[in-house]
This record gives sequence, structure tokens and C-alpha cells, in this order.
Amino acid sequence: MAVGGQRLTATWAGPRPEGRPVVVTGVFDVLHIGHVRFLRDAAERGFPVVVGVESDDRVRAWKGPGRPVNPAAERAEVLCALRSVAGAFVISGPPGVAGWRDYADLLAPLEPVALGYTAGDPHTEAKRLGAEAMGAQSWEFGVTEAHSTSAMLEAITSLG
Repeated sequence: MAVGGQRLTATWAGPRPEGRPVVVTGVFDVLHIGHVRFLRDAAERGFPVVVGVESDDRVRAWKGPGRPVNPAAERAEVLCALRSVAGAFVISGPPGVAGWRDYADLLAPLEPVALGYTAGDPHTEAKRLGAEAMGAQSWEFGVTEAHSTSAMLEAITSLG
């Protein structure tokens, strides 16, 4: 729920794409094959894919002081460079503003056809509720096992 009346905001990394999109949200800190496959699979459904990238402050509050590795604006720019992504925006707001209604309020103006997420996403139920509140579908995509940013960063730091 909104904290003290504060809301989530979106800052587009480029022009907002036309049409009703599939919206996905997340950190997308260190791009890996799991991200690429997820976004490609979403795009193959025939709708523009737009990605909401969580701001640096939000990620730091949730994942600790060493994250994110890459700034939000750069993460959004990298995502926009992918063929499967029609646009990206940075989600800002207090870390405690993270309920499904907060996201539904932020995303509703996009009139999404669907919210996409990966199997096993800890926020699956919230994403389903948000999609339903916006009259959108919820689409679950397969996860690429053994590929996560956290696992990659752990492997990299263990080399040193």
C-alpha cells in the first residue's frame, strides 16, 4: 500500500511504445540468458513488451548495499537495446510502496494486455491480483534453471 500517500512513479528510458503492451517488472541488474529467454518468450505472444526496472534505492533496500551493480538508467537502456523489448521505464518510490495495488495504480495507464512473470516468482499472487484489477491477463513463463543475477554475482566474487 502507498506509504504516507506516496506513490510509485515511472520515468521512461525512451519514447513510450504504442499499443497495449505486456508489462514485466524486476531488477534486471546483470543481464543473463534467463532474462533474454523470458523477454523473448513474452514478445513471441505478439504484443509489445515493456519492462519496468526497479530504481537503485528500491533494489538496495531489498537486496542489500552491494546491489544493484548497474544503475537503473543503464539497466533500462540495455533492455531497450534488445530486439524483444519495445520500451523500458524506471520505477521509483519508497521501498515500502510495493503492494499489488501500488503497481496496478502505476501500470493501469498503460492498459496492459498482460503482466508477465517467471514461474516461481515470489510475487506471483500479487502480480495476478494486479493484473485482474487492471483487466489484464497474467502470463507465467518458464524459468531458466540455475541462472540468476544473485548466483552469477556469487560465482564472480568467489573467483577473487
